[in-house]
Amino acid sequence: MNAFSKLMSGAALGLSVALTAMPGWAETPANMLVIATRIDDITSLDPAQSFEFSGGDVIRNLYGKLVNFDPLNLEAGFQPDLAESWEVSEDGRTITFTMREGVNFESGNPVTAEDAAFSLRRAVKLNLNPSFILTQFGLTADNVDEMIRVEDGKLKLTTDKAYATSFVLNCLTANIGSIVDMQTVMANEQNGDMGNAWLSTHSAGSGAYRLVSWKPNESVTLAANPDFHEGAPAMERVVVRHVQESATQRLLLERGDIDIARNLNPEDIAGVSGRDGVKIQEELKGYLMYFSLNQKVPELAKPEVRQAFKYMVDYEGMANSFLKGQYTVQQNFLPRSYLGSVDENPFSLDIEKAKALLAEAGVEGLELEIGVREVQDRMEIAQSLQNTFAQAGVKLNITVGTGAQILGRYRARELDVYLGTWGPDYPDPQTNASTFAWNADNSDEAQLTGVLAWRNSWDAAGLTEKVDAAVVENDTETRAQMYRDIQAEFRETSPFAIMFQNIEQSAMSENVANFTTGQAIMDAAYWEVTK
Repeated sequence: MNAFSKLMSGAALGLSVALTAMPGWAETPANMLVIATRIDDITSLDPAQSFEFSGGDVIRNLYGKLVNFDPLNLEAGFQPDLAESWEVSEDGRTITFTMREGVNFESGNPVTAEDAAFSLRRAVKLNLNPSFILTQFGLTADNVDEMIRVEDGKLKLTTDKAYATSFVLNCLTANIGSIVDMQTVMANEQNGDMGNAWLSTHSAGSGAYRLVSWKPNESVTLAANPDFHEGAPAMERVVVRHVQESATQRLLLERGDIDIARNLNPEDIAGVSGRDGVKIQEELKGYLMYFSLNQKVPELAKPEVRQAFKYMVDYEGMANSFLKGQYTVQQNFLPRSYLGSVDENPFSLDIEKAKALLAEAGVEGLELEIGVREVQDRMEIAQSLQNTFAQAGVKLNITVGTGAQILGRYRARELDVYLGTWGPDYPDPQTNASTFAWNADNSDEAQLTGVLAWRNSWDAAGLTEKVDAAVVENDTETRAQMYRDIQAEFRETSPFAIMFQNIEQSAMSENVANFTTGQAIMDAAYWEVTK
């Protein structure tokens, strides 16, 4: 989950043109929420498979979990949901969940501990993209029936060792922790797939909504669950329309055809700001923009050179110009609002200091290739870097390609410099610490392609052991301080220059209230919305 901008497809362009040509529609009904955004990344709505940003929004509204998070207070972490309480064994390895009574699935079937056990076991056995969030606790297809079991109507989850309880529970708030209706899902099993094909386009949850339809690259339609245990949603219907272009989203908002536009560029945000009937909402998200230096390049492996590159970036200049309003400077691997996050941003554009560090390292006349995905903001950032690097005597050659092309070379450890984004996989500090500052095996043969430190051929300089210690620390404040300390060392020693954190700007009708996309992750709670 390390990219969030999508290239325009022919189908999306056709849809945009068609929408532009439509006559004006009436204002959306008071009990209906219509959102324009980009949802062409959705590949499945099975929570055991979905691992895309847009799918997270949908699943958040279809399913309950044992524990969930407050989208307005991510640092507080996990909160009771389908489990009303839990207890941890003395050895720290087993969490026993007591289920909330009186909650039903959309089918009318009651939510039970057996459903919860089935859902988590199913996710491990299917072994699809997000399964690592559960299997990192030592769960396998062979042992999961023993490690996740029901006793006396309670769910018992046992891990291979004693992790921080907050880590385990935060992971259970991810999509893969969604609890599905065992009877309904297995009634739709095909060829031993545990209902995967059916659940990709249907829902079997206990959330605020049920899935009416998903039309790929076109729309998702949800209908309210009147028996939702937190109360029936005010928005009886939610329609999420795939609209690729910012200009088209703006036009639809101005005509009253939609309530919310989620992908307006800075120019279109400026165009609707101050307009009667429209308001702008800003929410800090977890997506980080960074560049990294391949440690296989001898010059880039020198500590002074790694430090020099962090002084070659015009952080404030970019944040106050073409990125204005949609990115803020952040030079740490944990997004703000995460447990253990910090606000220290010690680097600024200082060409003379960069030159001095390069000279100290005995490096001059350096020429490098930077790989960049063909997305407007990234190409503009690359051009800014090219300019400031040149002032320090470093020639930067920009290679632009599709996401697959550039990521393929990055994962193969081929690029000198990579420019890209990273988004958290679950709302816990370990999600980023374990990829930026952890590398158990730096050899080419290890193929730890999901670990950014490995992609940059960096052995993590002793931070791996500190990350391993943080993930098993059960005192929350001690654990938070451990991540703060790791980040302080990371800033000074790593081959990563983390530059910005994303701000999502949603333009919406002024009559929309209580809409939030959640802090630091993409999980909008539609049932909170009123109009």
